[in-house]
Amino acid sequence: MPLTDKFTTLLFDLDGTLTDPKIGITKSVRYALHKMGLENVDVESLVKFIGPPLKESFARYYGFSDELADLGVRFYREYFSETGIYENALYPGIDALLGELGKNSARLMIVTTKPTVYARKICDHFALSRYFADIKGSELDGTLSDKSQLIGHILKKHGLDKDKVLMIGDREHDMIGARNNAVTSIGVGYGYGSREELEASGATYFVSTVRELAILLCK
Repeated sequence: MPLTDKFTTLLFDLDGTLTDPKIGITKSVRYALHKMGLENVDVESLVKFIGPPLKESFARYYGFSDELADLGVRFYREYFSETGIYENALYPGIDALLGELGKNSARLMIVTTKPTVYARKICDHFALSRYFADIKGSELDGTLSDKSQLIGHILKKHGLDKDKVLMIGDREHDMIGARNNAVTSIGVGYGYGSREELEASGATYFVSTVRELAILLCK
């Protein structure tokens, strides 16, 4: 039985779940670090910035104070808003999956810690906006950058029955956010979180590929 027989609202993370943002995010972080005096940073070492809230990552990985982390976010956005936002790629099979879910009458929403203004631009760029009833991210001032709060906001905003809601994402923040709101979750292993990370953080289901996700949801 496909999960869409039980779950009528599907919440999708964006980065690492629908699109692969590696180039844009890592180059934007490197740009910010360079402006803050840290040169010759290996861009591959910045993959860990994909998924968690940006300010949190600057503090965690570089020991930045609250003020310096805010500055890092500001510099990051200088590059990302003009260039990095489009250094991105849709995972193969995602467009077809979203179209199939629409045929199944599933209600789709995006829930991402990326600022809403950027999430909407990315969805417009890849012609994904047509599939979603809502595209909700954090605010530019950092409000709703916690995934648990963000999922709770969406549940309340749309009056959703949490027993019929499914969260799909690639990092522990997605699974923890779902768990904290008593929502069932799917961890996707083709993104930037390992199976161990996703299962340890409470994923109800795990898939390795977009095809496996489609089978679980639709067939």
